[in-house]
Amino acid sequence: MSRTEATAEIPGVLPESLTGFIGYLLRRVYAQFSAAGDGGDSDSDARDFLVLDALTGRDWESQLDLAERLGINRTVMVQVIDRLEARGEAQRTRNPDNRRQYVLSLTDKGREAVEARRLAVADRDARLTAVLTPQETARLDELLARLLPEQAQPLVQGTEYLVSQAHHRLRKRGDDKLAGTGLRVRHYGPLYALDVVGPIAQQRLAELLAITGPAASQLVDELVKLGLVRRGRDPHDRRRYALEVTGPGREKLAVVARAVAELAADVSEMLGPGGAEELRALLLELLAPTHSGPAFSEKTKSSVSVRG
Repeated sequence: MSRTEATAEIPGVLPESLTGFIGYLLRRVYAQFSAAGDGGDSDSDARDFLVLDALTGRDWESQLDLAERLGINRTVMVQVIDRLEARGEAQRTRNPDNRRQYVLSLTDKGREAVEARRLAVADRDARLTAVLTPQETARLDELLARLLPEQAQPLVQGTEYLVSQAHHRLRKRGDDKLAGTGLRVRHYGPLYALDVVGPIAQQRLAELLAITGPAASQLVDELVKLGLVRRGRDPHDRRRYALEVTGPGREKLAVVARAVAELAADVSEMLGPGGAEELRALLLELLAPTHSGPAFSEKTKSSVSVRG
């Protein structure tokens, strides 16, 4: 994920046509939580804590197994372990039963660090979820955990970390459904918006999706390169360019919409009866203080729009 994409969301109105999607709302909450950081690398801090916390229960004979359970890329996991070792919080020792493997374990300094961090996590979670009751927060955590693989659920604790893990896992799951198409789940929003209200200026598209100008430019460049969107003259102002969906773009919109619908069905199945609507309501409640209403609703949801 590029820096531009990672910081795409801006506080403001929510696109009504996208608020039915758990994955989209998770992304907005993830962005909101990240924006409330202390200026550090929140993703790195989160991964460091997840690994340290996992090591409090046991030593791990397979660094790869731990990475897979925590949903951390192998290369990134090496960087995490290097950081923890450099700080003296974790150590790698040769596995006496398999000299090609290292046993990963927590040091005394690491135990002190994880305890201090756990208190900080609890305090930050309390601030981030202040609009929810303790019962609602507990329910939110329970539902978010269901979006993670069963073996990872005991290893991921704290609302912020659950939001982060659920967001990244759903994003990957959705993009995997589009493998080989050149599309990503993130392309659904701009293609749908342009199909509904286009042709429009790029600035207007950014406003409709409540994303930054650079993020909108990145998305548009990707779609233009794929031949799914074209830059034509604005019929209302010939001095400006306007964006519109091409014929192939409408065909691909149907493809990405099917993937989004399949992802929504997966989410509903993982959450159980009523779980999707319950999680959606809780996520919207978290977003309520910084969002005032729908960004666009010029057209009722068509067959490409789903909920769940």
